[in-house]
Amino acid sequence: MFEQKHIKKTRRAVRHKLLPWFTANKRSMPWRSNRTPYRVWISELMLQQTRVDQATPYFQRFMKRFPSLKSLAAASQTDVLKMWEGLGYYSRARNLHKAAQIITTDHKGRFPATAEAIIKLPGIGPYTAAAIGSLAFNLDLAVLDGNVIRVLSRLFAYSRDTRSTAAKKGLQQLADDLLVQGDAGNFNEAMMELGATVCLPQNPNCAACPMPTACLGFQSGRPTDYPIKAPKKKVPHIVVGAAVVTNRKGEVLIAQRPVNGMLGGLWEFPGGKQETGETIQECIVRELKEELGINTETGEFLITIHHAYSHFTMEMHTYFSKIKSGRPRTIHCQDYRWMKISELREFPYSKADLYIIDELEKLRRES
Repeated sequence: MFEQKHIKKTRRAVRHKLLPWFTANKRSMPWRSNRTPYRVWISELMLQQTRVDQATPYFQRFMKRFPSLKSLAAASQTDVLKMWEGLGYYSRARNLHKAAQIITTDHKGRFPATAEAIIKLPGIGPYTAAAIGSLAFNLDLAVLDGNVIRVLSRLFAYSRDTRSTAAKKGLQQLADDLLVQGDAGNFNEAMMELGATVCLPQNPNCAACPMPTACLGFQSGRPTDYPIKAPKKKVPHIVVGAAVVTNRKGEVLIAQRPVNGMLGGLWEFPGGKQETGETIQECIVRELKEELGINTETGEFLITIHHAYSHFTMEMHTYFSKIKSGRPRTIHCQDYRWMKISELREFPYSKADLYIIDELEKLRRES
């Protein structure tokens, strides 16, 4: 597909231009010091779908709470989710907890050092396996993340839709072709760093790029034409009703989501998706009956929260509620608790539910 002459030219540019540029310009990051397989693993999972500046405080907090793989394996899932709270994509936290336990029992507490063993761990796909393998064990594996895809697409003026499976396979081959054997960790970090700081999605700083003579996108005069992406499908929008159920003691009812579902293991203010033809109040009453087996009446409005997930957007209308009859039962939830407002933050929640806690704490301060 690409001339071997250009691949060889780009490979030389990577070795003689990109790697020295990276040595001189790489950013200081906590996971780049005291590099161990455990620290590399945690940082790579956190950096998926998360910018470096956002991930850094989470990484530092996580390492303080779980300084070793052994301490992570021994923790409860609730503790792990609490440390992950706010990062999103909570299946990553559940999987790393499972993987830590597997490494403890099946690998005698030592992180596996081969690509074949690494990729068998829960929550680790080809990208994460290549990142851990190259950065922690210097295995000759090339990573392919969003930054690398953008850099490669511009270097080679890649004409395929980069969201397609065939295109990603071709880009992986290009990354493999350019890989500096024996220095895979630096190669991967340099490619990602270039994409994150210079070869930006909009307004790339081509004047600062160490490889302009090897970049066909730059030479075309239209580097932002790449990568080529088909238009995204319209993201679904849902409307949700949620309840702050209170009792005579002033306590609030929270429920734990089923472990194997979306946001599994997190705690929430119970509720659910509004169905066609029902009001938000009717939605809340129905959902609490189905989820917890309680008959409720909806009271004052509290807050509406707008939140975007990876595959849908949501608006959540939250109301105070009281139980008319029945006692909570775990019908469609993992567990439930009556909590004082001051105790709510002891459990892990999604961002949307954290906004509700913020509002409840605000009301308590003002009362």
